Amino acid sequence: MNFAHSEEQEELRSAVRRFCEEKSPSAEVRRLMETDDGYDPKVWSQMADQLGLQAMAIPEEYGGAGFGFTELGIALEEMGRVLLCAPFFASAVLAAQALLASGDETAKKELLPGIASGETIATLAFTEENGRWDTGGIETQAAEATETGQAGGAWNLSGTKMFVLDGHTANLVLVAARTGSGIGLFAVEADASGLTRTALTTMDQTRKQARLEFSSTPARLVGDASAFGDVLPKVLDLACIALASEQVGGAQRCLETSVDYAKTRIQFGRPIGSFQAIKHKCADMLLEVESAKSAAYYGAWSVDDESDEVPVVASLAKSYCSEAYFHAAAENIQIHGGIGFTWEHDAHLYFKRAKSSELLFGDPSYHRELLAQRIGL
Repeated sequence: MNFAHSEEQEELRSAVRRFCEEKSPSAEVRRLMETDDGYDPKVWSQMADQLGLQAMAIPEEYGGAGFGFTELGIALEEMGRVLLCAPFFASAVLAAQALLASGDETAKKELLPGIASGETIATLAFTEENGRWDTGGIETQAAEATETGQAGGAWNLSGTKMFVLDGHTANLVLVAARTGSGIGLFAVEADASGLTRTALTTMDQTRKQARLEFSSTPARLVGDASAFGDVLPKVLDLACIALASEQVGGAQRCLETSVDYAKTRIQFGRPIGSFQAIKHKCADMLLEVESAKSAAYYGAWSVDDESDEVPVVASLAKSYCSEAYFHAAAENIQIHGGIGFTWEHDAHLYFKRAKSSELLFGDPSYHRELLAQRIGL
């Protein structure tokens, strides 16, 4: 069995890399970090119009391009390589996969085409102030409008969501909330009454997060009112595999910059890469990055193959790729020495993204425990 990417997939990688390197140089990343929205609407539109990136993993019947998770992973890897500032993960991964898994054909036909075209920026809000990444942490309440004396056919949400990716700029928010019969998924418009959105100040400003407060906020039920509790873990498994691909891109960039610097930095009349300590650091980074690639690529392949291994592979890839990226980012700083600790050097940007990605959807310890449970230990 051949696990190498096809010629067409490598052409996709080349196209996405050219676009990302042109649109997301270091200076632009730093500029967008300081803005409230955290992305360039013009570039967001170009991503859709020129490459169709937002449509990649959405089926053609819903206005998408119908590619698989392998192609999506390639695009995310290239985005992670340059720290592309855009609401891509929130919209094209989290929100799109939540809708696809909802089983609500009407909602999919109405909402997914906008996500695929880039006209709609969506996100998924499920984590709350307790910081839990599982369904047990969901406390936001959903009540049918008839229960509150309003007209039937609608719902009202009350509660708070935290760490919502691009939640302050998304014009469509999908919210996981408790109903009388379980956990449901609800669609909320950005201008809905009773919705307060506050951008969070986080360590990694290349990926914006927000706090969302709902006070009797009108919402539309997507799917069954009690079914999303079973669906959310599957959506998060897909998100972990997608994030692993992005982490691989960042880790690869850290490896490349470390090796390049080790070849050109001269100390005691010779390149520092000729010293055994630096050689070993680079060799260890290479081993971890290549292993992380294998985990991420296998995860994407498992999704495309509809394998029963997806839950196990998701936790494996998330835990390993998180640690590989963080180690590569930390070693990148060490190899660069004093300059690597400065604000002017990009090493700290990758270090912060590596740390925030390590914690997103659960840290390595959480996923190793989850992996153990899933394989029956």
